[in-house]
Amino acid sequence: MRRRRRFAVPSWAGAAQQSVMHRMRSTYITAKKFLIRELQLPHAAEIVESYLVPPDQSNVPVPISELFARLLSSAQNANMKAGVIGGAIGGIQNLGNVLFDFDPKKVEETFANDPDRLLNHIVKALRPRGQIRTTPRSIWPKYCKTILSAAAFFTQFKDGKDFYAWANYLYGEPRSMAALPMILAAEIEGIGYPLACDFLKELGFVNYGKPDVHVIEIFAGIGLCPEGASPYHVQKAISQVAEAAGVSAYAIDKVFWLIGSGKFYNHPDIGKAGQIGRKKAQFIAEFNNA
Repeated sequence: MRRRRRFAVPSWAGAAQQSVMHRMRSTYITAKKFLIRELQLPHAAEIVESYLVPPDQSNVPVPISELFARLLSSAQNANMKAGVIGGAIGGIQNLGNVLFDFDPKKVEETFANDPDRLLNHIVKALRPRGQIRTTPRSIWPKYCKTILSAAAFFTQFKDGKDFYAWANYLYGEPRSMAALPMILAAEIEGIGYPLACDFLKELGFVNYGKPDVHVIEIFAGIGLCPEGASPYHVQKAISQVAEAAGVSAYAIDKVFWLIGSGKFYNHPDIGKAGQIGRKKAQFIAEFNNA
């Protein structure tokens, strides 16, 4: 029997990989130090760290009703939707009053494929503040389609445990991790890949970050991804930096999001009601000049 020849990995390949990992790790450390410096507070390090270490909850199922509600909460985080949707009805939780306490089966049975009827029901029951535009491209009609497609998606699962078993099947394998948010984005109208990642990371699947505009612009600005990279490829870059730094993708996402947004939402006493101003351009310039 012929022996398969083994080829040695060139030493330069290993050295190059180590150099890339070191650069990614240093980038994360530099970003944290930048945030700590910009806060200019005695306990700035502890404050920054408090945003970066959520517990992994990927094996702690929640009921389908909570999954449905949290998906709808993530779905309103695009552009102006949070102000138009949640802000108009006193919080997204109030949708439970018209969605049978977020029961996806009852929602689908009652409003199946009829977003106009759902919107009329929401308007009558919750009386949202502001003007309700009803053109197909307007926010409320599109959001009602999201509600109905999310309801249809969650009816596939017996309960929360069933959903988590399916999600962890994909989440537990690095080569299939990216498929999970891709499936959610394909099945549920109006959320897209970044919001699907946001939904998962906020559930406690901490190996996802949200490749939103702040993270994308910073990563492109400092050379972690090319200009025009897709959210999928930015998510992969987030995961690579996380691996190099020995932290979760959630932590990577959060530190760069805090730089980009300047919003320390758990600390309203900081800056102006928790806002220190966007530091994106400043960080990119300092990082590249260094």
